[in-house]
This record gives sequence, structure tokens and C-alpha cells, in this order.
Amino acid sequence: MKAKKPAADTRCPWCLGSPAYVEYHDREWGVPVHDDRVLFEFLVLEGAQAGLSWSTILAKRENYRRLFAGFDPAKVARFTPAKVEKLLLDPGIVRNRLKVEGTVRNAKAFLVVQGEFGTFDAYAWGFVGGTPIVNARRSMKEVPASTPESDAFSKDLKKRGFTFVGSTILYAFMQATGMVDDHLLDCPSHSRHRR
Repeated sequence: MKAKKPAADTRCPWCLGSPAYVEYHDREWGVPVHDDRVLFEFLVLEGAQAGLSWSTILAKRENYRRLFAGFDPAKVARFTPAKVEKLLLDPGIVRNRLKVEGTVRNAKAFLVVQGEFGTFDAYAWGFVGGTPIVNARRSMKEVPASTPESDAFSKDLKKRGFTFVGSTILYAFMQATGMVDDHLLDCPSHSRHRR
């Protein structure tokens, strides 16, 4: 009896819809991030994605980088109400007032966390004990929308004045930044990105 050939593409099925998704999956999703600017970027993008598809946000990502000062939280924290009004006119981002104002608010809170912990990285990774949680999931049905860790992270961020940081958003953030490895077991990226 012949051995079964592996499927043509054993990547996580959520990424197979477009070349941009595949590239994001292969190069970024689940790779441990320890750069505060990149962590702020994912916090902004995951919050902007709430209620929308990730493909919408990926398509607007370069516009976000340009309009939100390269995701420099110190610069974003200084955005004025006039700057927010200007941003709300730009179709290159999600023009939702609460999300744009929330980004400025989150930048201010982000700086406070950096002041308290030295880096946002040290604070965020504390919710997973400093090392990625590597799961052994066989199908997307097994991947939860949130976990006790994302619940705790979300609750603490809300206490610190952050917005658009519900547990589901935070779990997506944790997956994106490699705090959690939710690549499926047969995905070539599973466990590849451990730090």
C-alpha cells in the first residue's frame, strides 16, 4: 500500500485565501516579538480589526504605519484632537472615531506601562511567564477565541486605561506576537518560531 502524499499545502487553513495572508502567516504570525514599537503596532492593528476581517487591516497596514508615526507610541500620544479629525478623513485607515481616539489613548497608557516595567515587552510577556505557550492543535475548531491568560491580560490593560483590548482581541494579539503558538501541528511553522 502506498503512503499517502501530504496535502499540497499544510499551512494553517486561515491563511490560504491570499498571497498577503500566506506571507503574513509564514513571516510574522506566531513569531515572538520583543520590540515595543512592533508590540504597539499589533495592539493598534488588532484593535482596529475588531468587527472586521484581518485582510482589511493587512491591506491598510502601510497606511497605518504612515499615518500613525511608524507606530511610535510617544509620537502618537501627542496627537491632538485636530490630528484625530484629519485622520478620520483618510480612507487609508478604518475611520472609526472610537478606534482612532482609542489609539491615542492607548499610546498614552502604553508609555505609562513602559515607565513602570521598563518596557511594554517585559509587562506583556509576564502574562505567559516569559516564554511562548506552544499549543498542539490539530484543527482550527480547537483554537479558542480567548484563554485565561488573555482574560487576565485584557482585564489588566483595561484597569490601566486601555481600550479595544477585550480578551478575544488580546488573544489575537498574543497569537500574532508569538506569545502563543497556535500554528496547527501539521503546519510547517508550528514551533519553528520559538525564541
